[in-house]
Amino acid sequence: MTEHQLPQGFETLAIHAGQEADPQTGAVVTPIYQVSTYKQDGVGGLRGGYEYSRSANPTRTALEECLAALEGGARGLAFASGLAAEDTLLRTILKPGDHIVIPNDAYGGTFRLFAKVLTRWGVEFSVANTQKLDDVRAALRPNTRAVWVETPSNPLLGITDLAGLAEVAHGAGALLVVDNTFASPYLQQPIALGADAVVHSTTKYMGGHSDVVGGALVLAEAGLGEEVAYHQNAMGAVSGPFDAWLVLRGIKTLGVRMDRHSSNAEKVAELLAGHPKVSQVLYPGLPEHPGHDIAAKQMKAFGGMVSFRVAGGEDAAVEVCNRARLFTLGESLGGVESLIEHPGRMTHASAAGSPLEVPADLVRVSVGIESIDDLLADLTQALG
Repeated sequence: MTEHQLPQGFETLAIHAGQEADPQTGAVVTPIYQVSTYKQDGVGGLRGGYEYSRSANPTRTALEECLAALEGGARGLAFASGLAAEDTLLRTILKPGDHIVIPNDAYGGTFRLFAKVLTRWGVEFSVANTQKLDDVRAALRPNTRAVWVETPSNPLLGITDLAGLAEVAHGAGALLVVDNTFASPYLQQPIALGADAVVHSTTKYMGGHSDVVGGALVLAEAGLGEEVAYHQNAMGAVSGPFDAWLVLRGIKTLGVRMDRHSSNAEKVAELLAGHPKVSQVLYPGLPEHPGHDIAAKQMKAFGGMVSFRVAGGEDAAVEVCNRARLFTLGESLGGVESLIEHPGRMTHASAAGSPLEVPADLVRVSVGIESIDDLLADLTQALG
């Protein structure tokens, strides 16, 4: 920071980082550079480093600079999807014969990537309860190169002590990778707690409007950032300019949206906790949640995701999903509209029969920013 720069808060960075007014026209919104190639000033004479939009695009650059600023990292990279970001990172930091520790609660697509794709490439993995640091220590091997974690986790909303896990991973010479999708950088910044890499599905809270698919990586160190950027270009799963623009637009309101998501979710969790047809509520904002104290320490608020178990079992849980009206039955999360789903049959079906299999009576809701009284009324009638 120069002597003329003022300290900038999160919301200021979300609106301005990487998004200076266009020097030619003064446009205050980053233009969509819908272009594949660029005129060069002589052979090898690149204007601003741009030659081909797989390698770099000005709209994507603006998003990547903003991502790095929000997560407090050295380098941000934008991808075509969250899984594209994960795949690129994993093939950068791992090679055949390496080992990684993964959590016992995680997005089903992430588990599928490890179990069905990377194992065929010769990568080994072990499953550990990341909420218990001793379990992670026990899972480490001499060839462990990384520890992967989600917190809050998907879909059981488990909370992991990131500073403690970073110490465990680094003590074994391994990197710590944190999927920060459920929290968003507004609520939690893993790099400040010791993470080496942060993963996002920007489809979710960063985009925020269910109109774009995207992914992101933010790397703590510039050296690792350069390695991942090389692989991104070599492998090619980059964000297109319009998708990058949509995510960048969504980020501008991330702070105010997360405030409403979190406050609405707290009220939803309270309603569910007192309902006779709900056997358990999984939400870190509830004082009885086992990770409540850690979440309160490392998160600004508790987020917009709530999961609960229905007392009547699997069929009753499915019926709750089917009866909901304002909560839209659908996969994904993090949009302004509320969603409801049955993880066992939907987002986490790929984890069936594995250590990551989810309870059959589980329902997951992504609490949107609608009027809270309407959301509570819909859940009440859906539960019957």
